[in-house]
Amino acid sequence: MNDLAKRVKEVWSFLHTIPEVGFEEFKTAAYLAQELRKANFDVKTGIGGTGVIGMLDSGHPGPTICLRGDMDALAHHINNQDCAIHSCGHDAHSAMVLTVAEYIAAQGIKKGKVKILFQPAEEKLFGALRTIEDGVIDDVDVLLGIHLRPIQEAKLNQATPALCHGASYVMEAEIQGKASHGARPHLGINAIDGAAAVVNAINAIHMNPVVPATVKVTKLQAGGAAVNAIPDIAKMAFDLRAQDNQIMEELQKKAIQAIEGGASSIGAHGVVRLVGGCPAAVYHDDVIIIARRAIVAVLGEDGLLDPITTPGGEDFHFFVQHKPSLKTGYIGLGADLTPGLHSPDMVFDQAALINGVQILIYMVNELIGIGKE
Repeated sequence: MNDLAKRVKEVWSFLHTIPEVGFEEFKTAAYLAQELRKANFDVKTGIGGTGVIGMLDSGHPGPTICLRGDMDALAHHINNQDCAIHSCGHDAHSAMVLTVAEYIAAQGIKKGKVKILFQPAEEKLFGALRTIEDGVIDDVDVLLGIHLRPIQEAKLNQATPALCHGASYVMEAEIQGKASHGARPHLGINAIDGAAAVVNAINAIHMNPVVPATVKVTKLQAGGAAVNAIPDIAKMAFDLRAQDNQIMEELQKKAIQAIEGGASSIGAHGVVRLVGGCPAAVYHDDVIIIARRAIVAVLGEDGLLDPITTPGGEDFHFFVQHKPSLKTGYIGLGADLTPGLHSPDMVFDQAALINGVQILIYMVNELIGIGKE
């Protein structure tokens, strides 16, 4: 495994020097496609925009296993300059998946197929949707993902077999009132009053406390240069999160009712738009069982964590929403990562990389067998 540890660090080191934001991962995609071709994968590029697919066929009947690595970096503004930084570890994920792919290709697989997906624009939360539109999982039976975790969730040499992301969506609303002079407020409908009523209505939403769920106002803009005028428009945004997809559907309905009802309570009109987001995690028990065995085999019993629940979103979960028969699994990998994901100062212990590689190799071996007949 020394060669694998050296290789995965080498790949990560290079990817870390070429961070690119979603749908602009041109250098990243070119490098990953090049390395897959060297490993004798059948490669297609331009998937979902800038994504890459590599296919390895055993020539024997069996399931198709897909390993997914996200590629994009995050946009930051530092010292008055815009820049891209791999502050969420996607360079690490792609490095682990590529290293596993190279190992599998060198050893051979006993049955079925292995598909490698380097997905663009996870941070935009619709990169997965773009790849789905290109048919990337139509032939896939099992889909595996992996993500570094902050030290508060998992330390180095620890991992969870199920990282349970929540559903995360954003709504926008325009509160439409009626403009008038500040001296004649009775002739207008103050959109700010409507927005205030909406805030109160949103804060009065109550969900089943057994399932974590929140909705909160995250933007409110109203009024113009003239402070003696009653504004007719207020623009609002809302962050919605829930650990269950059915609860999220209920939360969305209640939020729409609160926005429209709050606005109408003062005679204004609320126009609501669901901007986007992603569903909550849905994993297959069979894959979680294999993931548990893999973690114990690589890290020992002390390294096995219970499933971790996180309110963070992940577009990985669109895949199973699109294809309910798909068996999915998602490893949360401890890496002593500080101070946190999405911080421009994020760092992690690179020793975690080989742990992730070994866990994924174990899982692929259990599913289709690694090695020539």
